[in-house]
Amino acid sequence: MNQGKYVFTQLTDFLDRNRFNYIVRKYDGDKGIRDFTCWNQMLCMIFGQLSGRESLRDLIVVLTAHKSKSYHLGFGGWVHLPTLAKANARRNYKIYEQFASYMIGYARRVCANDNFEVEVDGDIYAFDSSTIDLCLSVFWWATFRRRKGAIKMHTLFDVKTSIPSFIHITPASVNDVKAMDYIPYEQGSYYIFDRGYNDFERFYNIHSQKAFFVFRARDNLKFRRIYSIKADRASGVRSDQIGVFTTGKSRERYPEKIRRVRYHDRENNIDFTFLTNDTKLTANQIALLYKNRWQIELFFKWIKQHLKVKSFWGHTENAVRIQIYCAVIAYCLVSIVAKELDVNRPIYEILQILSISLTDKTPVKELLASSDYKNVKEHIYNLLLFN
Repeated sequence: MNQGKYVFTQLTDFLDRNRFNYIVRKYDGDKGIRDFTCWNQMLCMIFGQLSGRESLRDLIVVLTAHKSKSYHLGFGGWVHLPTLAKANARRNYKIYEQFASYMIGYARRVCANDNFEVEVDGDIYAFDSSTIDLCLSVFWWATFRRRKGAIKMHTLFDVKTSIPSFIHITPASVNDVKAMDYIPYEQGSYYIFDRGYNDFERFYNIHSQKAFFVFRARDNLKFRRIYSIKADRASGVRSDQIGVFTTGKSRERYPEKIRRVRYHDRENNIDFTFLTNDTKLTANQIALLYKNRWQIELFFKWIKQHLKVKSFWGHTENAVRIQIYCAVIAYCLVSIVAKELDVNRPIYEILQILSISLTDKTPVKELLASSDYKNVKEHIYNLLLFN
């Protein structure tokens, strides 16, 4: 069914255009637009993400080189630099935010994993933020410090599917803890936090909503043991206790009993102290849940290295948001394609192969199954050297 279709078109066939058009109509995104629609704009941005373009001008140079293929790639007519720049600056970023949210939901359903190493009834989420530095003289709206600009990408990461479930973008000056107020907590699900999210009132809010949290506590925690749970010290568990906070503010903010697990990571020779409101999982399972929090760190590292969210193609806040949401859409799209086509490769390898193959006409499944990843970088080098 993909005969004669470009690889990029085969990929974008997995995008729900009806859903996108519904969102566009909701925000009058195409009002007064004749040629370069919101759909054309999004496909251009996704093409730029997947092909690894460094700037808007770089993207336009590539699109111009494929001018004869523009219509079949979904870009409409010939895309001009001022047209795309103006669209990114002026069109409502909420169109792309909401479509990214839809793609996240779609990807999570497709990539659902029932064989996770810790069996729980609900989902497992890791929450953290990543700061993206910006030049204050160019991105004047992103004030962080006196001579520095930055924004934060607060992310709720679905550990079972390796898909971001929720992304909230704020100025970098916003405290990480405040972003916890925007998380849509689900009854029975687990939420994993690092030491920076030290707010017992907000943890009690999670407990009140019948969800569970695992939090890496600070070493100076004031805690009184009520009773201990038998611990397997040979496995690294130093202690497993139920108790209460002893300082006035902490006890006022979290008035009920809480569980404290002390664990020694032998591999890295690090001691951890975890707080949780779960009393059913073993101490080792609590430690394993926290260990999986590092998936969100890998996600931040991966998306900064392999998608364009550090060098931005526009200077306005609107353009920056559109680019970030299109990066998320591209990430989800590749995840969906890999799962739907049963491609047994890491997303990083898939992106490397796609980056030099978007205008080929090879069926995507055949392309990803037959490509030798070890030769991809050499092939990219040869293309740059001899073309």
